[in-house]
Amino acid sequence: MKTVRTLVVLFVVIGLVSPAFGEEMKRTGKIVDVEGRVEVEYGGGDWGPAQTGMILKEGDAIRTASNACAFLTLSGIETATVEVQENSRLLLSELALDEEKGTQKTLLDLAVGKILVTAQKIHSEESKFEVKTPTSIVGVRGTTFAVEVEALE
Repeated sequence: MKTVRTLVVLFVVIGLVSPAFGEEMKRTGKIVDVEGRVEVEYGGGDWGPAQTGMILKEGDAIRTASNACAFLTLSGIETATVEVQENSRLLLSELALDEEKGTQKTLLDLAVGKILVTAQKIHSEESKFEVKTPTSIVGVRGTTFAVEVEALE
């Protein structure tokens, strides 16, 4: 009877833990510098002032006012830096990491404004680094590039 009980507990533990293997984990971003008025929106909540050292997660957004900018780093296998320039609004749409496969997915959604990205070379064919705008999606494999979206007037 004791053996049966032990086996049942073992199967329950394995059943609870096994779905976690092979699943994508969430990565983070970090604000490394802020100049001027920069605000952060955590997961669709209220906007608040951005500060150096703040950790950003998937679903968080950042916006900059006139004469303001923010510098972010994105963690993962391959890291990237993002400069969010003045009058911009950027959403961290996807920051995923699959350690088992050695892949990561990054999707930044630029609604308006300009960003300058420096991304390390992606080593896996399955990894993605993309920037979405209202009219296009840009995918890169590792380089420095800028994306700009002008507001409709």
